[in-house]
Amino acid sequence: MSAALLILIPLLPALAALVLFVIRAETLARLLNIGTSAAMLAASLALALSPAPRRAGFLAADGLSLFFLLLSAFIGATSSLFSDGYLALERRAGRLSARGRRLYHAMFQGLMASLALALLADGTGMMWFGIELGTLSAVLIVGLYRTPAALEAAWKYFILGSVGIALALFGTILLYLAAASVVGEGSAAMRWDVLLAHARAFDPGLMDLAFVFLFLGYGTKAALVPLHAWLADAHAEGPTPVSAVLSGLLLNVAFYAIIRFKGIFNANPAALAPQPIMIGLGLLSLLFAALMLYRRRDLKRFFAYSSIEHMGLLAFGFGLGGAAANFAALWHLLMHGLTKSALFFLTGRLAQLRGSQKIADLGGLTATHPRLGVPLAIGMLAIAGLPPFGLFASEFLLISATLRTATAWLALPLVLGLLLAAGALLLRLGALAFPTSAAVPAPAQRGGARETSWRTVGPALLHLALVLWAGLAMPGRLAAWLDVLAHGIG
Repeated sequence: MSAALLILIPLLPALAALVLFVIRAETLARLLNIGTSAAMLAASLALALSPAPRRAGFLAADGLSLFFLLLSAFIGATSSLFSDGYLALERRAGRLSARGRRLYHAMFQGLMASLALALLADGTGMMWFGIELGTLSAVLIVGLYRTPAALEAAWKYFILGSVGIALALFGTILLYLAAASVVGEGSAAMRWDVLLAHARAFDPGLMDLAFVFLFLGYGTKAALVPLHAWLADAHAEGPTPVSAVLSGLLLNVAFYAIIRFKGIFNANPAALAPQPIMIGLGLLSLLFAALMLYRRRDLKRFFAYSSIEHMGLLAFGFGLGGAAANFAALWHLLMHGLTKSALFFLTGRLAQLRGSQKIADLGGLTATHPRLGVPLAIGMLAIAGLPPFGLFASEFLLISATLRTATAWLALPLVLGLLLAAGALLLRLGALAFPTSAAVPAPAQRGGARETSWRTVGPALLHLALVLWAGLAMPGRLAAWLDVLAHGIG
């Protein structure tokens, strides 16, 4: 049963992508996109409940990959639902052709298939291949509108993403050479369990080189500073649903790769320790993005830099290591994925209503569009790390874990970055949420049934409800599962 599910999860969206690329029936394409995403989520849940071992050829699943897979499948399902309402409004406004909508549906499922393949790959080479396919799918979606700015953003993402993935490939080859001299040539030298079991015997010189290339390569995909330049443009110029997928899925998969390789390098005491580099780039990303938030005037770019800030937190947490810091980082990854995708859902709908995504044009939302403005305000409070939301718990746990280490002084730049980012979010929240003289709500602008539907707002409300629930009462079974994963990461 588990073997069939392992094959089905990446195969189903891959086949759907091929079908969606050729069919012209709009209603059928919409239903197929949503249905495939829902089926992928159901299959992922069934795989998580199936007994171990979960292995089929070049595919395998353990607790860590299942955690990332379930989060990806859930956000993918809600994003496909939001996409349905979003694209319907784009069609009515004449901003996206039938061909563009068909390409979007196909590439959305192509992206889901590639990310599932990367997460379920039982080896370094197959995971690299999945992330590379995801890069190509995301590039096509980012440039979907074919405007000069959108094409520029797509090319920037393609070039920087290709450089990053090429560096990761070279690092993968170097690690393979180090492993092949110990375990022999072939697929065994790329399997995660074999690499982890024999890492102590690998040539530390080759491992050091491999780490540098792997971290630079996958760090580019994770948008860590100074490798972040593609993210803001991709968010600002691409369709809003892909912004939710980029922040909620693609960045997470890059971190999945980093976590996997970190465990292998940690197992060789003579190799370069990844912790100092991860902590340093994590703090750099956090502080840089927090300061840049004060200069952003486009709401999607603003949330893009917020994603960079939170990727910095993840790099810091996983770099710090230990069960407590790993638990905090895993919890933060989950909460950030849910919250940031909800914020992009709401931003996309507001941009459609106002015809702009500039913060100056979106003032007074609680008065002009309360059904969207109020959830947006709640989401911004959540992403700022304020109680009672789940991100407050993860940030609190991360600070506590830092204070219990020998490098407790690292809590100072960590707290400074968090306070700077929270200040920028609250500053923009005031400008967005409350009426000003330049944003007096006209009767025609006031919120009504026409501004919202279960497709456009429902996914965001569901995500925010889960983040609030997690902050009020951390589910015991989920916490126990994450604790097991945190001890296993090292």
